[in-house]
Amino acid sequence: RLLILCLLALVLLVAAPHLWHRAEQLLYPRKYEQLVDQWAQTYKLDPLLVDAFIRTESGFDPQATSSVDARGLMQMTEETFLWMRSKIAPEEPLTFADLYSPDTAIRFGCYYLHLCMVRYKGDVSTAAAAYHSGWGTVDQLLQIEEHSADGETLQGFPYNQMHHYVNKITACYQTYQRLYAGQ
Repeated sequence: RLLILCLLALVLLVAAPHLWHRAEQLLYPRKYEQLVDQWAQTYKLDPLLVDAFIRTESGFDPQATSSVDARGLMQMTEETFLWMRSKIAPEEPLTFADLYSPDTAIRFGCYYLHLCMVRYKGDVSTAAAAYHSGWGTVDQLLQIEEHSADGETLQGFPYNQMHHYVNKITACYQTYQRLYAGQ
């Protein structure tokens, strides 16, 4: 009986890390992996960063709609959608409602995230703040020494929602990197 319990404990010790890793992957899925990989490659983004944004923005619900009517997997407002459409799809008959399509949402969200990453020189935290609060807000904060020593990256996030959002994105991205890097 003791031998059986010891063997069972040994099996659990060996299997537990794998089971824990699998459980974490269920909490941090790559639900739209093919689309994410395609559009992340097109716009030179880490697909795991895109997954972090989708998980944070919509919890992978393509029908997600925020209190300010941001829509889809990557939660884009109509104003941003119309601007993105003029840049990457001016001849396509896309409407704001098309953001409920995973392909459209990921395509447009990746392009906007790409623009944020380029504008803020690849700094994930500053780009995330811009994705959430807009370029104008971030550009103003970059002019304040208390929030940016170099005028290019934010070291502080003075607004509670922005601070919370940036922390969620960066923590989620770190988890995705730990779980999926090298796969």
